[in-house]
Amino acid sequence: MPSTPPPGDPVPADGSLPTDALAGLGERPFAFYVHVPFCRVRCGYCDFNTYTASELGGADAPRGASRASYVDAAVAEVRLARRVLGEAGRPVDTVFFGGGTPTLLPPAHLTAVLGAIDEEFGLAPDAEVTTEANPDSVTRADLDVLRAGGFTRVSFGMQSSVSHVLRVLDRTHDPARVPGAVADARAAGFDEISLDLIYGTAGESVADWRASLESALACEPDHVSAYSLIVEDGTALARRVRRGEVAAPDEDDLADKYHLADEVLTAAGLGWYEVSNWARPGSECRHNLAYWRSDDWWGVGPGAHSHVGGVRWWNVRHPVAYADRLAAGLSPGHERELLDGEVRRVERVLLETRLRDGLPVDVLDADGRAALPDLRARGLVEPATAGVDGRVVLTREGRLLADGVVRDLLG
Repeated sequence: MPSTPPPGDPVPADGSLPTDALAGLGERPFAFYVHVPFCRVRCGYCDFNTYTASELGGADAPRGASRASYVDAAVAEVRLARRVLGEAGRPVDTVFFGGGTPTLLPPAHLTAVLGAIDEEFGLAPDAEVTTEANPDSVTRADLDVLRAGGFTRVSFGMQSSVSHVLRVLDRTHDPARVPGAVADARAAGFDEISLDLIYGTAGESVADWRASLESALACEPDHVSAYSLIVEDGTALARRVRRGEVAAPDEDDLADKYHLADEVLTAAGLGWYEVSNWARPGSECRHNLAYWRSDDWWGVGPGAHSHVGGVRWWNVRHPVAYADRLAAGLSPGHERELLDGEVRRVERVLLETRLRDGLPVDVLDADGRAALPDLRARGLVEPATAGVDGRVVLTREGRLLADGVVRDLLG
């Protein structure tokens, strides 16, 4: 086969990659993402590739669409990854189980997938292994099994501590359950615990947002992600906004709440390391940093995206089609694209500008470097770091306007 495919080519039936993509793979960090596409209830703001039991046929769900059979398909894809990558992907530095709600699966199924990754590739001695969980989707017994099975980190979808905000988001958990879930995780031996928050929901006051931040910090997490609410096309929330039932997020309100989050979290000892993420020193999410640094990862599951050596591909979206392909010995990959040198440079600007460590100035072209004096004068990038041989690091105001900064840097 040719050494590089043209962008948008179908993924080969056996999932094989161009020779160029495999060159140097074992010298770069390597990760796995495992997408678990099941949810009890579809949250109104979510546009992820997820399905409720009723959408998949309930008790009569076909192979791959049932929670019970999903583990077999996921393990089959891990085995496929081993055949495609050979020895090159060893060892695995980070693994992240996301969704959906991974902990709707029995914990033994999650540890079985992790065990297959370890068997086929080997986990690095200090591997970071994370699962997302809703506070009401996991018990102390579940957490004990996960910790014993090799998971090191859990990320709880708290979103808010205010009941009326959770109702607008269609979140079903009791906010009072969050401290107990965190305590259970600590008791199970998890040293790294993260809480995810969302701000900007219709009807959420600044006082509500402060209460959510303070409730999160009372749990003493190691990491907090705080995301502004985005109304995605095609979601139930977008339809409600269009009908005038709830207000769209207000940009000034979002800015005020970001400022508040940064002040409160920083004061509590959690420093920002990415625009929407704060952590205690040493507790940054290494898996997410792999995405922002364009490292290599294999995405397992329906609709999961992968990136290896400048080739990006994505799987078929529906769980039945996904499982059927693997059962037939075929790759579940749908399409892929080659990222040429300029695309990879642009993506570095898009992603690394968001990091506390910043973007090396030498990644910018002449137009991007010419934009730096104005960005410094407007207080959007740190003046002491943006010299010719330095890095582009955003100020707090720059983080609020990160997309605009990136546009200026890309000319």
